[in-house]
Order: sequence, then structure tokens, then C-alpha cells
Amino acid sequence: MTLPPILPVGTSIITRLALPKQPSGAVAVIIRSPVDPDHAYRVRFPDGFEATLPRSAMTVRRQDKNSLPSAERDFTPYIQLRCVAGSRAFGLATEDSDTDLRGFYLPPACDEWSLGGVPEQLEFGEEVYWEARKFVLLALKANPNILEVLDSPLIQDATPMAAELLAIRRAFLSRLVYQTYNGYVMGQFKRLEADVRQHADDFPTRRWKHAMHLLRLLLSGTALLHSGDMLVDVGTHRDQLLAVKRGQVSWADMERWRLSLHADFDRAYQHTTLPERPDYAQVEAWLLRARRSALEW
Repeated sequence: MTLPPILPVGTSIITRLALPKQPSGAVAVIIRSPVDPDHAYRVRFPDGFEATLPRSAMTVRRQDKNSLPSAERDFTPYIQLRCVAGSRAFGLATEDSDTDLRGFYLPPACDEWSLGGVPEQLEFGEEVYWEARKFVLLALKANPNILEVLDSPLIQDATPMAAELLAIRRAFLSRLVYQTYNGYVMGQFKRLEADVRQHADDFPTRRWKHAMHLLRLLLSGTALLHSGDMLVDVGTHRDQLLAVKRGQVSWADMERWRLSLHADFDRAYQHTTLPERPDYAQVEAWLLRARRSALEW
């Protein structure tokens, strides 16, 4: 799950906020990456000082030095779709669950064409909004986070242009779901298995949460291949999934469930009626309409 993509160890970053021993704009290197995008990074500064930072508090130095100096631009008035994602949309919320908001924004054409360009995504704490083209490109690649946004049962705001996109959301669905979901889940479980071997009896709580969401992805992907429709709310599996999140299921039992879900996923792929590829033409037609509408802003 990429919200945003996990930066690897060794990435040089620039801080966006001041720390007790470091000013805003200081350079550091990532020395430990999280297992999922919801958690923080550990970074080390040239003087040896270390700190824990969320992704929103850093910029990749390579990107920062290549950017043109420009005044801060507020793109929030151009947010087109805002909906609830995460545990509350999945039917897995608990008392301490955050309210994650996701969607996309459509920048004015003058900003899109300017020397400075526009950011690929806007981040405000628990809120993330992708630029329109980036949003649909990720959806066409069967990115689960984006597909779940398009099918969220909890829409807060949707402009007419967003409503047009929601009306064609099936155009994004294809057999690519199988490769994307499978590849991500298998890769992440390898990382989790390494953590299990390293920590043994003290497996971090956040890892159990991540494991739960990987199982949820397999359930959702299997349902999608079977029915041709996204399954966002997995409340029918709530008790089992939350037991995994709380660490009440042994690794061995969870592994058996995972393998069973993978087998179901494989069988569903063999019989799915989803097309080989998404409907690129329909999505591009929407994007061109959206771009033309942005000429007037």
C-alpha cells in the first residue's frame, strides 16, 4: 500500500520542520524505513543526531534541489474528491482509529504548465490528495489505495468532475489487480517474516496491523476478481482481522490463513471475467475533459 511510496534506507532528505537540535531545512539520511506508509522513518543528521519523522515532515533532497523557487501555493480550493478511507471505510474502525481522508485535486492549467509545475500529491496530516493525472495513472495500475478511494462508501465531497470519474470507475478494473495485489502482499509478507525471525517473542504491534491489512487486500482482491466489483468494507471478516491486528493469532495460524487466501485468489483469477487491461481510452477522455475545464480557472 503506497501513501506515499516507502522511501528506502540511504535516501537523503530535507526536513520540513525544526527539531530540538536541527533547523527546518536540515539535511539527513534515512537509516530505518517503516514497513508501511502509516508509520515514521528514523533519520540521522551529519552530527550523529537521530530523530523519528513522518513522511510529511521530509522532502527527498534530489527532488527539492531540482525544484524552482516559488511562493507557497495553496491548492486546497481545487480538491475535487474527498472521501473517508482506511479502517473507517473498511469496517474495521476501533475507538482509537483516525479518520483518513483521500481524494484528488485538479490544478489550474496555468499552474500545471508553469515552470514550477504542481505537486503530485497534497498531504495534511491524515489527508492525502493526488494530482488528477497521477491519481488516474495509479488507478490504471490497480493501485489498491486508489481503487478503494474510487469505491469508498463514505464520500464527503465530490464536484461534478469527480462525479464523472466515479461514474466510470469500472473502467479502471482489470486483471492487473491480480499481479499488483499479489506482488505487494507477497513482498510485504517477506519483510514481516524477517521481522518475526528478528524479534521472535516481541513482534511490534504496528506489524500486526500491517499484516491485517495485507490479509484484507487478499480478501478484497479475491472478491473483485469473482464479482467484478470492489470490496472496500470487509466488516464480515471484522472479528478475524481485528484478532490479527491485536496479535491474538499466532504467526503460524495467520500464515495458514494467508496461504488459503492466496489459493482463493489464484482460483478467482482463473475464472474472472475482468478484462486483461483497463479501459485507457475512457479514462483518458475524462482526463482531457478535466484538463479543459481547468483552463477556465
